Amino acid sequence: MQYLWYALLALVAYSLVAPLTKLATRDLPADTVALVTNGMLALTALALVVSTDKPLGSALTHEHAPYMYAAGACLAVGILAYYRALAAGPVSVVVPIFGLFLVASSVIGILFIDEALTLRKGAGIVLAVVAVFLTTFEG
Repeated sequence: MQYLWYALLALVAYSLVAPLTKLATRDLPADTVALVTNGMLALTALALVVSTDKPLGSALTHEHAPYMYAAGACLAVGILAYYRALAAGPVSVVVPIFGLFLVASSVIGILFIDEALTLRKGAGIVLAVVAVFLTTFEG
């Protein structure tokens, strides 16, 4: 259950990313902010890989490496678009829309990775979409 502590830490830390990014992009270009923040991520991940003796060379040519490269490309596009959206729009609208990746990822997992669709999961997906609609649109 150690993953729950990591998930909670991720929740707390990542909850601060959008507001801090919004403040930074008031006077700094979104692409510059993305470079610095994600550069910090890359350097930290590199330090972890090196210090914990995780495989790097063999991972680059592993049979599942194409998934890693595709994920990196998707992450680059998604994060750059997210930072530009935060620079241009309100956090209270951008973040919920971006947060729909949770729904989209769940649906992709169900459709393409053979994850189970239960009534509870289905209800959660529907409620997440409703929640984003209610928090994003005025009216």
